Amino acid sequence: MSNFPADILIIDDERQIRRLLNLTLTGAGYHVRECENGQLGLSETALKRPDAIILDLGLPDINGLEVLKQLREWTQVPILILTAWDREDEKVDALDAGADDYLTKPFSGRELLARLRVMLRRNRPDREPSVFRLGSIVVDLSSRRVEKGKEEIHLTSKEYGILRLLLLHQGKVMTHRQLLREIWGPQHEEDTHYLRVHIAHLRQKLGDSDPENRIIRAESGLGYRIVADGTE
Repeated sequence: MSNFPADILIIDDERQIRRLLNLTLTGAGYHVRECENGQLGLSETALKRPDAIILDLGLPDINGLEVLKQLREWTQVPILILTAWDREDEKVDALDAGADDYLTKPFSGRELLARLRVMLRRNRPDREPSVFRLGSIVVDLSSRRVEKGKEEIHLTSKEYGILRLLLLHQGKVMTHRQLLREIWGPQHEEDTHYLRVHIAHLRQKLGDSDPENRIIRAESGLGYRIVADGTE
């Protein structure tokens, strides 16, 4: 652990739960921020970059599972799900969507702190880039914005999903099956024609037309990888 206190973001609509969590966490030496709904939680994460998040699934504005999915589009910050729901399918859905751990209300403060310590140890270093530069193209995953020069490039959800995955694994080959499974689902792992069409459209929108110096490069028979000039 570093010498400064870890910054923990609580996203929960119950005032009493937030107060209990705040007392428990500050008592253990953590710095705590609170948000009462999902939209505020998403904004606070993008602006403040917490070291870990405690997320309630039963939020009043956006379902907590959807908040989790949106966060996982651009950050790997450790996320502990905290909820009153004790259904196995809810737990599996949250873990499949990228949660690091799961705790059911009512909870033990000691267990909460222990799980949090494990998540923080497992995820250091925890500052992954969210802004990528591809020559004149800038991709900000936190705002889902793609620009060339100062002009925004409008991508479909599938095109953006492909670009995001390639950027998060930049320099590494993403196989056809990996991309198809993540974007279209496991039932489409063999539908490589979907991928070829969307890659072609994505290249066209990015101006990635030079076969000798492409940003998105095809690895014959395997998949695609992206070559970025740098990240920040």
